[in-house]
Amino acid sequence: MTLRTRTIGWSSALTVALAGVVVVSAGIGPVSIPPATVAKILLSADPFPFVFDAADTSRVIVLDVRLPRIILAAFVGFALATAGVVMQGFFRNPMADPSIVGVSSGAAVGAVATIVLPFTFPFGLELQGAAFVSAILTAFGVYLIATRDGHTPTATLLLAGVAVQTFLGAMISLLLIHSGQSLRRVVYWLMGHLGGTTWDDVLVIAVILPPLFVLLLLYARDLNVLLLGEEDAHALGIEVERTKRLLLAASSVVTAAAVAVTGVIGFVGLIVPHAMRLIVGPDHRILLPTSALAGASFLVATDTLARSGATEIPVGIVTAALGAPFFLYLLRSREVTRL
Repeated sequence: MTLRTRTIGWSSALTVALAGVVVVSAGIGPVSIPPATVAKILLSADPFPFVFDAADTSRVIVLDVRLPRIILAAFVGFALATAGVVMQGFFRNPMADPSIVGVSSGAAVGAVATIVLPFTFPFGLELQGAAFVSAILTAFGVYLIATRDGHTPTATLLLAGVAVQTFLGAMISLLLIHSGQSLRRVVYWLMGHLGGTTWDDVLVIAVILPPLFVLLLLYARDLNVLLLGEEDAHALGIEVERTKRLLLAASSVVTAAAVAVTGVIGFVGLIVPHAMRLIVGPDHRILLPTSALAGASFLVATDTLARSGATEIPVGIVTAALGAPFFLYLLRSREVTRL
């Protein structure tokens, strides 16, 4: 079976699985709606589901209350899994995740500062905008710190990311001390959540993610070659530094967009690429699209679980509770291998 056939086959199967998860998730909540009814509502919806019959309660619940949150969860899971694949290939390290260059910590500082500090950020930036800008500036700063004479060693970049994350963690702790009445809101954001999602939130990431994902797909072969080492990649005609800059920038923006709208959600970008690599293999031409689709389904499913109890909990707690034991299982079974 050719790579193209396998990619189409797996992507089609995972797309169908994602559609199924979305339909089931949209029916779960205080008011239970059968999957068949949900499917009819979705199939009869306008291309842009902002207008509906207010007299139809089930339609209102699905399209206005639950669907924005579900679609955002799918986009965020898609983004985090995509960035996780790229970072693991970029660093040739199965322990790498989307936040490894400090993007999540940078977003957290911007968001927490917006909540806690008594002044307004420049240009009228709200929480999401401040988190996004702060995340991008952090990634750019880590890159500048690690770059010498136009060359950016991955080991130096990794260490710089760890150091910057530690420093930003200290800044977050300092802000928490002075958060006062805002403490609950800050902690809730840092746990990662999808509560209160609107179609405007979906629009933000829907505009940013697709073009960057296509760009990363175009560089899937280059990621494969980079796994051989930078010297071999250069010998095979890859412009190594240019490719590294592009991959780092694209994956950082993807991660920043996801974290800015939901807060810090861990383990999606670490676990999903591992699981899909065991199933489809290490070739990024198939690993990228399949991991992205699996990440979307995973986060929709975990968020459904997070909001299904008597008390809704942040989805970041659920992903950590499920992801950490699964990763330990992979370690024990020696399924976490070198790339």
